[in-house]
Amino acid sequence: MTCVSRPGFVLSDSESSDSEELPVFDFSQSQTRQTNLVVLDSSDSEMAPVANPVSSLEVQTSAGATKSDVLMVSSASEDEEEPMIPLAVRLKQKQCGLSISATNAEQSRASNAVSNGCSRLLDVPAYHINPEAQPVQRNKISSNITRHYSSNHDAPYLTKEPEAENGTYLAKRKKTPAEVEAARQEALRKRAIREHQQEERGRLRMEKKALADAVKALRPEECIKHTVVTVDPGLLQLEGGGALLTSLHAMGCNCAIEKQSLPRSVCWARRSPCPQSGEMKSFPESYTIIQVPVDDFVTMINSYCKRQSSSVLTDTGISLTAWIQGLMSRNPGRSLSLVVIDIEKYFRSQNSKCQKKYREAVLGEEKNVGLQGGQKKRRKKDDINQLPEVSRVQVEEALVDLQLQTGVQVRFLSTWKDFTDYITMSTKAVAEAPFKREREKTGFTFCLESEWAGGQKVDRTGNGLLQVWKRQIQQLNRVSLDMASAILSAYPSPRLLAQAYTRCRSEQEKVGLLSDLLIRRGEGVTSTTRRVGPELSKRVYLMMTSSDDQQPLDSA
Repeated sequence: MTCVSRPGFVLSDSESSDSEELPVFDFSQSQTRQTNLVVLDSSDSEMAPVANPVSSLEVQTSAGATKSDVLMVSSASEDEEEPMIPLAVRLKQKQCGLSISATNAEQSRASNAVSNGCSRLLDVPAYHINPEAQPVQRNKISSNITRHYSSNHDAPYLTKEPEAENGTYLAKRKKTPAEVEAARQEALRKRAIREHQQEERGRLRMEKKALADAVKALRPEECIKHTVVTVDPGLLQLEGGGALLTSLHAMGCNCAIEKQSLPRSVCWARRSPCPQSGEMKSFPESYTIIQVPVDDFVTMINSYCKRQSSSVLTDTGISLTAWIQGLMSRNPGRSLSLVVIDIEKYFRSQNSKCQKKYREAVLGEEKNVGLQGGQKKRRKKDDINQLPEVSRVQVEEALVDLQLQTGVQVRFLSTWKDFTDYITMSTKAVAEAPFKREREKTGFTFCLESEWAGGQKVDRTGNGLLQVWKRQIQQLNRVSLDMASAILSAYPSPRLLAQAYTRCRSEQEKVGLLSDLLIRRGEGVTSTTRRVGPELSKRVYLMMTSSDDQQPLDSA
C-alpha cells in the first residue's frame, strides 16, 4: 500500500473510503501569506545548503498540521487507474500554486530594485531553502533591506562616489589662472554690453519723451507758455514800456530784458526740450521788430531825398536803406520789421508851419526894430529843434526803395497802445507759426469739399453723365461754363465727338471742327454771342485724339 503524506488530511483507496468523513476547510481565510523581501549576503548563503528546486515549492501549512498525517493509498490499483484526488485537495493545490507564483514575482522585483539601486550589494544567485535546514529569519533580513531602500526612495537610483584604482576619491579639477582671467574678462564684457544696452534704451526713452514734449509744445494752447519775449532796455525807457511788459505777462509768456545788438528791438525765442539730454533749451526766432523814433526816421528820409536829387556825391547823412543794410550785415539771419509811432503828428506840425508862413506872407506883418531882434533869437532857438521838411510822397518813395533793396517793411502806428497790441499779436503769430506750417504740409492747397471739386454722382439710369462730360471740358485752361455748355449742346457725349472727328477728311478740318460753335451769354435783349474759336477747338482736338500722355495742350 502506498502512503502519500498530505498536510491536514489522509486519503486511502480502501473500500471503506465512502464511509470516511471528508476534511473541512475554511476558505474564507486567505491562504496567501505576505512574503517579505529577502536578500542573503555571503554569510547566509554559505549556511543554507543548495537544495532541489522542487523542494523550494513545498507549501508550509498551519501550526496545527503535523508530519504524522499520512495518506494510505493502495498499490493494487496504481498501474490500472490514476488515483482519485478529491475536489477539496485540488482547490488546495491550486491556491498554493497562486501563492508560489506571487512569491516568485515579488522576489524578482526586489532583486531588480536592489541590483539597480544599491551599488554595494552584489548580485546574489537564486537561493533554495532546504526543508531539512533551519528556516532563515526572513522578517529580520527583509526589514533591514526595506529600511535601507526606503531611505533612498526619492532618488531614481543609488549612486556612489567614484573611486580611483587605489581606492581614493577623485579630486575636482581646478581652473588655471588663464581660464579664471578669461572667465573674468568674459563676465566684464557681458556686463559692459548690458550697461550699454541699458544706456541706449534710456537714451531712446528720453529722446522719445523729448519729441513728444516738443510736439505738445507746438499746440496752440501750449505754445504761448514756451515762448520767450526779449525786450531791449532802451525800449522800456520810452513812454509805453511799462504797458508793454504788463500786456506780455497777461498773455502768459515769459519776458526777458536784455541788451540787444539792435536798438529798441523786440525779439522772440522758443523753449523746447533737447532730444539728447531732455533739458529745456532756447531756440531764437528770426523775426525782430525795431521801434524807430520819428526824428530819426524823418532825418533818414531827408538824407535819401537829398541823395536822389543831387548828382554829386556829398555827405548828406545816412539814408533809411543804408541804415537797414548795415543792421542786416551785422545780424545775419534776422528778419526785420520797422515800427514808427505817431508820424501823423509830424505831418500836422508841418502843415501848421506852412499855413503860418503863408499867413505871414499875405498879411506882411512887420514889427519894430526892438521886436525884430528878439524875434531873430527866437527863430534861431526854433531852428535848433526844427526837423527837416519831407512830404508824404517822399516818404512813400523811400519806403518803396527800402522794400526793393532789403525786403523790410515799415508799419505806422498812432499810439503806444497800438504798439503794445501789435507786439502781443506778433507774439501769438510767432508762437503758432510752427504748428500752422506743419498743418499746411499735410493738407492740399485747394478745398476738395467744394461744390466744383466734390465730384458728380451718376446713377444706374445714366443721370449725371452730361455733367461729368461738361466738367471734363472745364478742366482745360480758360474754359468757362458757357464754352463747355456750347460744346455739350453740339456733342452731348465724348463718343459723338470722337465719331465726328473720324468723319472729317483732313487734319485741318478736325482741328477747326469746334471753332464755329456759338457761345450764348445772358438772356433776353442783353444776351450776347461769340464763337468758340480755333484755339479752344485745337486743344479739345488734342485732348480727344492725342496718344502722347506728355503732350502739352496750351503750347500746341
